[in-house]
Amino acid sequence: QVQVVESGGGLVQAGGSLRLSCAVSGSIFTITTMGWYRQAPGKQRELVADITRYGSTNYADSVKGRFTISRDNAKSTVYLQMDNLKPEDTSVYLCKASRIAGRDAWGQGTQVTVAS
Repeated sequence: QVQVVESGGGLVQAGGSLRLSCAVSGSIFTITTMGWYRQAPGKQRELVADITRYGSTNYADSVKGRFTISRDNAKSTVYLQMDNLKPEDTSVYLCKASRIAGRDAWGQGTQVTVAS
């Protein structure tokens, strides 16, 4: 099994920054890709950014140039640096560990609120 725990959300003014953290534990050797998703009330969950075990990254068009995904293998942690935040970035942000074997793991989510 893999456990995923997010942290770092909060309230920020438009134009501000936040850094989210996603700590993973358990059978981390089965993880192929770590992803950040978000889901606002009444909307579908969407991919924000992901990073493969080889370091390749992928971003949603809406966050390109503003968000950066990275990882610290020694700490088994993935980060999402969010800069120039906009009110439309307000959402619950969830971390997902995609696995080569076994069920994918999701965290509980962390709330990000951007005030205009």
